[in-house]
Amino acid sequence: MKKSTLVSITVGFFSLFCISVLTYKYLEGDNPSRETQSSKKSKKISNDLRELELGLVKDKTDKVIDEPSALFNDPAIKQAWGLKKSDAARAWSVTQGSKNTIVAVIDTGIDEWHEDLQSNLWTNLGETGLDSKGKNKASNGIDDDGNGFIDDVHGWNFVSNNNKLDDNHGHGTHIAGIIGAEAGNNKGISGISPQVSLMILKYFDPKVPNTDNLKNTIAAIKYAVQMGAHIINYSGGGAEYSQDEHDAVAMAESKGILFVAAAGNERSNSDQNHYYPADYKLKNIISVTAIDPTTEVLSSSNYGVDTVDIAAPGQNILSCLPHNSYGLMTGTSQATAFVSGAAALVMSHKNQYYKAEEVKKYILATGDTASSLMSKTKTAKQLNLFKALTVLGAETGFSGVAAAKVNDSFPADLKQKKAEAMRDPNLMNMNNVAQFGKQLVDTLNLSLSVKKKAQHRVGSEQNKQDQ
Repeated sequence: MKKSTLVSITVGFFSLFCISVLTYKYLEGDNPSRETQSSKKSKKISNDLRELELGLVKDKTDKVIDEPSALFNDPAIKQAWGLKKSDAARAWSVTQGSKNTIVAVIDTGIDEWHEDLQSNLWTNLGETGLDSKGKNKASNGIDDDGNGFIDDVHGWNFVSNNNKLDDNHGHGTHIAGIIGAEAGNNKGISGISPQVSLMILKYFDPKVPNTDNLKNTIAAIKYAVQMGAHIINYSGGGAEYSQDEHDAVAMAESKGILFVAAAGNERSNSDQNHYYPADYKLKNIISVTAIDPTTEVLSSSNYGVDTVDIAAPGQNILSCLPHNSYGLMTGTSQATAFVSGAAALVMSHKNQYYKAEEVKKYILATGDTASSLMSKTKTAKQLNLFKALTVLGAETGFSGVAAAKVNDSFPADLKQKKAEAMRDPNLMNMNNVAQFGKQLVDTLNLSLSVKKKAQHRVGSEQNKQDQ
């Protein structure tokens, strides 16, 4: 046998061996079932992967510019265009939420000691106080409440299977801040629902490789159901349908738990290219896409008149970051958090707990219609916090929606604000509204001052460079 032939055969066998090993490793699960979008480059993601829509932080700071006219006394609240866009000032004159409302944030964890968040963390009462030996249940290494998790005081880390909720990316802390940063504490910002209980469920950590993110997601959803969450906020997703994930969300549906999901950031029509879990055909899911201050859907965001329910602010949103800092992030994650905060306000205002379909109906029916959303979402509407609340409260008294003028000011006196809202002639004459859900399109001056800028997508969030 010639030497060249022998070499060729040897190389062939070696190549076959390498391919076999790689195939085995893939089938045995070394390839995670859901990867982060922050880790993917320009290559196409295969259908069996799931990802978290991570973006990079812009303009991170440990201080925020003081605004003397801010509602409450939170320095940066005036900078938050999304609060003005969604009419948060008048919504807060109706309610600021309740600590009885539990929002499960399935994400990258949280900075538990953040100055704007620590007071609004959910606490598992079964893991607090002293045990029979006089030890602190929060740290005694015992599953005191028998739920299968040891010392799960504020939630659980499904990546490392412990109670350490450290946020090694910043995404989870940012989302938690949008939903429920504390108000009136002379620090930072205010969340959409300033009074709330945030249950932290960590399913992804960029520092931990080869994590089965889909498996962790499913486990986190089941935990939220088991431990009594009223709302689940989820910012991940992917192109593949998972029956196990579907069934977990369906379990939440059977309990009346609202599931608010990011529509995704694949620059895609979800009606044609589905994005899960947002696109599961379940009645408790609200699929949210992101808009800029001019009410245009972000170029990176998914859209669909059959699959995407509503739009909410998602560009350059200021919120909390680890180590008592703050920064801007962009994407459908941020928009999703706005809607979760809105749901928390609605539930607490009218005691709509475990009535996911009712809360969903009010949020979708009371948004502001915008022509730019006609071909982008099912409702062609953007979130309006005040209308979602007043259609439920004594301010309306019938199944109509007042044509509420978006308020661009944030005075410190809430009583004065509520009185102004009640004197609004649009509210006093709301019987002129012909039918439930009929809205006037808001006219905002923001479009004159906000300049559209180039966007670079990182997952379903964007980091905008050189702005």
